[in-house]
Amino acid sequence: MSASIVPPPTAGIRTPDPSGFARQPLLHVAAVAGRDAPEAERTLRLSAATVAALDGAGFARHFVPRRWGGREGTFSAVVAAAATLAEGCTSAAWCAVLWAAHGRFASFLSDAAQEEIWASSPDTRIAAALAPAASRARAVEGGWVLEGEWAPVSGIRHAQWVLLAASTHDAGPSRTGLFAVPGSAVTVRDTWNSTGLRGTGSHTVMLRDLFVPEHRAVGLDSVLAGEDAASRARCHTAPAHLAGGLMFAAPALGAARAVRDSWTAWAARRGAGDVRPLDQPGMPERLSRASVEIDSAALLLRQAAGHADTADVDDALVAANRRDAAFGAKGLSDAVDRLFRAGGAHLSDADSALQRRWRDVLTIASHAVLRPETAAAAYAKSVGEHCPEAAGGAPEAARARP
Repeated sequence: MSASIVPPPTAGIRTPDPSGFARQPLLHVAAVAGRDAPEAERTLRLSAATVAALDGAGFARHFVPRRWGGREGTFSAVVAAAATLAEGCTSAAWCAVLWAAHGRFASFLSDAAQEEIWASSPDTRIAAALAPAASRARAVEGGWVLEGEWAPVSGIRHAQWVLLAASTHDAGPSRTGLFAVPGSAVTVRDTWNSTGLRGTGSHTVMLRDLFVPEHRAVGLDSVLAGEDAASRARCHTAPAHLAGGLMFAAPALGAARAVRDSWTAWAARRGAGDVRPLDQPGMPERLSRASVEIDSAALLLRQAAGHADTADVDDALVAANRRDAAFGAKGLSDAVDRLFRAGGAHLSDADSALQRRWRDVLTIASHAVLRPETAAAAYAKSVGEHCPEAAGGAPEAARARP
């Protein structure tokens, strides 16, 4: 079936109208991705139709500089759009939001590198691996020789470029560089066998003695800090932790909403003796509690994304956003787990959409960026450093702040 004749998704899918994502292309990609989700689960990659629809919706171009035809869009827009897409397929939403985020990172490269990546289209799909553990870059005349292995690299089978972090310690002071490499230059080893997000195909990337010209390299620290960007757009100058966790959590939000809808439809269906599962003791409370957790997480993410777009940036704001993303993801994980445990046998079937989304949400919530312990430690540190009493100020001042 071609993508052009896929029916629209059900009316129950939430359709935000954020700047940068037109409603109809977003609904279309949600429908295509939802239809092909079982195939993505089985083959460990998104379907060609899903990838084409993602391009049409404009995820990859969302943070691309305007001079290359990009949007320089907002965090609020991509968080809302990814959540909508995830109601169709969590893996598609995960790849989509990462392709958007990696466009942000690529905007820190030199003009020459940006031209190589985006001169022909702002919809270039960029994969990335920011952990340099098993890699190194050796300085040579005119650039670097890069080698190593990186994993996991989400959406790598569909990526046209890849951003790879590597240690450059033998070139002077110890630091980590970020290197842009054509997707055709890397070797992909099939290693992805995760419980959830299987359709992301987050396999291992390998390189051996690849020359990377100097203009395709940039310091990773400056990219993560949002420093020295050529563009002064907010999406480029924001530090990575300000909105990174929010974008990771957005697919979990859409998947959790879909779980709630599927579970509610099952629980409201009358069975033998005209009895509904929803009428059983404890079931209304279970549904209500899960709904509150999902809606609360949505409010947290929406508020934090708004702060990422407009509020004055300091360490306290970054820590608060990290906190909201991590605990929002935990709430979503708790909600879908609560519903899943109370479902009927068919809901637990390995081929069921509800079970797939349950696995997806729990996998997202376990991501290192969304660990509540890490986010809580950063938040507590920020609160301690900014507390008026700790700095010798009057406690009344703290109570007077909104």
